[in-house]
Amino acid sequence: MTQGHTITIEQGTRHVRVVHDGQVLAESDRPLLLRETGCPVRYYIPAEDVRLDLLSPSETHTHCPFKGTASYWSAPGAEDLVWSYPEPKPDVAEIKDHLCFYEVEVL
Repeated sequence: MTQGHTITIEQGTRHVRVVHDGQVLAESDRPLLLRETGCPVRYYIPAEDVRLDLLSPSETHTHCPFKGTASYWSAPGAEDLVWSYPEPKPDVAEIKDHLCFYEVEVL
């Protein structure tokens, strides 16, 4: 990481759920919590706990100098609702095969 910028990842212990338009898109007891300087805590949910059948791949890709290149998925009425890093940088390798949503309900 660069001077003053940190990312930490820890195993979450709380149950999380993602609901969009009344539909549960993801639910997990094993999210990873990613804390990054200047950003809210993000919950990265294992792909097995995400209803990928309800999402469609987006053309959107963004690049983070600390995490790598992100790919996005959309739900009906919600463009680029979820993202992941298929080939994350070595410092954040744990988030591979995990997806992150903008809105997560922590239970």
